[in-house]
Amino acid sequence: MYLKEGNIMTEEHHLTNSMVQEYKKIFHARPAADVIARAIQKNGIKNASEDPTASERLHRAFSYEIKTGKPSNQRHSGRCWSFATLNTLRHKFAKKYNFKDFELSQNYLFFWDRIERANMYFQKIIETAKKPLHDRTVDFYLDFALNDGGQWANAASIIEKYGVVPEYVMPDTHNTRDTSDVAEVENYLMRKDALVLRQMVQDGASEDELSKAQQKMMADVYKVAAYSFGEPPTKFDLEFRDDDKKFHQVLGLTPLKFYREYFDTNLNDYVVVTNAPDHEYNKVYAMPTQDSVAGGIPIKFVNVPFKYLQETAMKQLKAGETVWVGNDVLQQMDRKRGLMDANLFHRAELLDVDFTMNKKDRLETKQAMVSHAMTLTGFDLQDDQPVRWKIENSWGKDNGDNGYFVMTQDWFEEYTYEAVINKKYLSDDLKKLADQTPVTLKAWDSLQ
Repeated sequence: MYLKEGNIMTEEHHLTNSMVQEYKKIFHARPAADVIARAIQKNGIKNASEDPTASERLHRAFSYEIKTGKPSNQRHSGRCWSFATLNTLRHKFAKKYNFKDFELSQNYLFFWDRIERANMYFQKIIETAKKPLHDRTVDFYLDFALNDGGQWANAASIIEKYGVVPEYVMPDTHNTRDTSDVAEVENYLMRKDALVLRQMVQDGASEDELSKAQQKMMADVYKVAAYSFGEPPTKFDLEFRDDDKKFHQVLGLTPLKFYREYFDTNLNDYVVVTNAPDHEYNKVYAMPTQDSVAGGIPIKFVNVPFKYLQETAMKQLKAGETVWVGNDVLQQMDRKRGLMDANLFHRAELLDVDFTMNKKDRLETKQAMVSHAMTLTGFDLQDDQPVRWKIENSWGKDNGDNGYFVMTQDWFEEYTYEAVINKKYLSDDLKKLADQTPVTLKAWDSLQ
């Protein structure tokens, strides 16, 4: 039998018993294959392949370390991108106002993300309404809908537009701690509305008719968000007792005034320095398909060799400012102990198969992804070279060392792709590069 692929005819090969017998022969040719099999079947691949000397490399002592407070906890949600952004802000507040355990409301940020993201979603659905339903871009929007995930620029855009509030003003609800219920409703709603808007466009609806329909749909999104998360405050009272037990009180602040006056930060001054070797270096890339706030900070990446990402991150940390980083936390990581080491598990050696790929190959084949955002808070030097890094995670105090993880230099190089850096810590060459006109990426690019 032959299969036709394009203009090439390929023969379909059947798996035969003699082939299977040869596979068995190769398997049993390995000394102690049965012993190894029993160890794996009893303990699992990771446990059987763990390097017991990793703890020596992951010693928790650091040459440079920014003292931070208790960790936050995103629980059963995909909000790491917003938690890491708020962490970098609350560290500034903690230092300036002597209150190390200060926390900002992640719920407030998430509420406005749902609203702003829906607004952009409906616009994109209208823009692509004449494309086939299963056009790849349309498929992306329908799949993405109100996904929990996001980029640094998504959080930064919301903060610059709506400000921030303390956690006690708008604490997490059941539906932010576990977003599965509300996500199911939101996705049904958004996809149903997408079909309505597409049909209206195809039937020749006017701009005014489309606008009215979109506003009605937005009212429904607001309704779901308000029921699930609570409505965000327009004013609040700032009250706290700092670490010296001094009481502070300011009444009637707006979220935007609080952000402008208490954080001395303009998130437009930051750039995402990226190491993506599957893209050309010394280029700027943009991903407008994932911009979530109309007129907000665009998603852009300044792609450079890894040493520049590392140098700028170290410079910012030495200046006393923590660093938002995007990485592939699913690789070579022990969640409970908070360990990240590129050689933590020797699975290829254990299984006697070679599935190693370099960073470029992993990105190109979708084996790698920017799966998580965390916050760099320190690093350790030996002979003037970094050997390990301290990470503040958003998985609560019961993971890692009271919520803090440690990663080796090898892990940092292999599985870190993004660092958010203030322009003042960039070299002149990187500043010029950041101002270049970006190359637009497809929605399904590896940097999504």
